[in-house]
Amino acid sequence: MTTALTDTDAVRPASRTQAAGIVVALVSAFTFALSGPFAKALMDAGWSPGAAVLARVGGAALVLLIPTLWMMRGRWRTLRTSGSTIALYGAVAIAGAQVGFFNAVSYMSVGVALLIEYLAPVLLVLLVWAQTRRRPGIRTILGTILAVVGMVFVLDLTGAQTVHPLGVAWALLAALSLATYFVLGTRISDDLPPLVLAGGGLVIGTIVVAICGVIGLLPMQFSTADVTMIGIRTSWLVPILALALISTVAAYVTGIVATARLGTRIASFVGLSEVVFAVLASWLLLAELPGPLQLVGGVGILAGVILVRADRYAPGS
Repeated sequence: MTTALTDTDAVRPASRTQAAGIVVALVSAFTFALSGPFAKALMDAGWSPGAAVLARVGGAALVLLIPTLWMMRGRWRTLRTSGSTIALYGAVAIAGAQVGFFNAVSYMSVGVALLIEYLAPVLLVLLVWAQTRRRPGIRTILGTILAVVGMVFVLDLTGAQTVHPLGVAWALLAALSLATYFVLGTRISDDLPPLVLAGGGLVIGTIVVAICGVIGLLPMQFSTADVTMIGIRTSWLVPILALALISTVAAYVTGIVATARLGTRIASFVGLSEVVFAVLASWLLLAELPGPLQLVGGVGILAGVILVRADRYAPGS
């Protein structure tokens, strides 16, 4: 006797896959969010932002080097054809984003820096609008306006919270680099494994940051002094290992798995939870919390980005 397969039975595996993907995407957002507090603890102990970035991307590149080479077996032709994508990904999407963000948190709170960085989809909208002269959808326009108003609140121009102009500039550099990441995400060849893109990008990013340090563009100041997190003094190795293994390797790998299960659009929506996780992590690990007006602005930025990403014609979707 055979049992007919109902539509409900067919939907269940797909829904379970999506539910599992959402859990993995939340793990990715949480691990990415921890990078700010870990880096801020290092900088408070005497590390320069450039040194913290080098430790993060360099450590992660070493960890992913062997898996990346393993994945490249028989794909060396693909590596040649996708070399420019990997190079741009490593130099801008990884090195540029991390250098911008880490320098930003040396001037302002982690939460505020991340909120500004997440203006990236809005910057893409403005760029595409300027280039094509085509008006975007109504949700995109409303989302852009809402995000810009939220940005004004985050900057807290009343002066209740101090936001350094250099911090804003570095955070905007991180936003531009993140926008490049979104653009590259739509141009990746199907023959290029995501893990190879991440591993190769981290190697390129490490080389770029190291060269900037050697020629003096990025000050490299290291320290073996203990760091303080959650009010507890611990070895500097703790945040270094956490940055490389948790906030980079684990974050990128889980992000790749989540995107494969959910697709770019849903994964990007869930990825917005990184802002919330970053604010909570900064509060718990560093006793650092944005002011009420900045929190209101943060909600505005998130709502605006959600509207932009929801628009079917939004760039990078």
